[in-house]
Amino acid sequence: MNVYEAKTQLSKLLEQVEAGDEIVIARNGRPVARLVPLQRSKPNRVPGGWEGKVWMAPDFDEPDPELEELFYDGPIFPDKGMRP
Repeated sequence: MNVYEAKTQLSKLLEQVEAGDEIVIARNGRPVARLVPLQRSKPNRVPGGWEGKVWMAPDFDEPDPELEELFYDGPIFPDKGMRP
């Protein structure tokens, strides 16, 4: 594609590049530039960003007897006796 065409169709060219195409731009029939998709780098992940901001009880994953009672002997099927 020559420079004049590239200037007049830049938006379309950018759409093509975003779709993964590579565009070569020429001046007087000689290639002078390439439009290629930008290689975006992923941000470096820094572990521990929530450290000191979140507190979790030591027994957070212990069973809750009240919830177990509602689950197994709750009002939906009270006569079924679903307890394991």
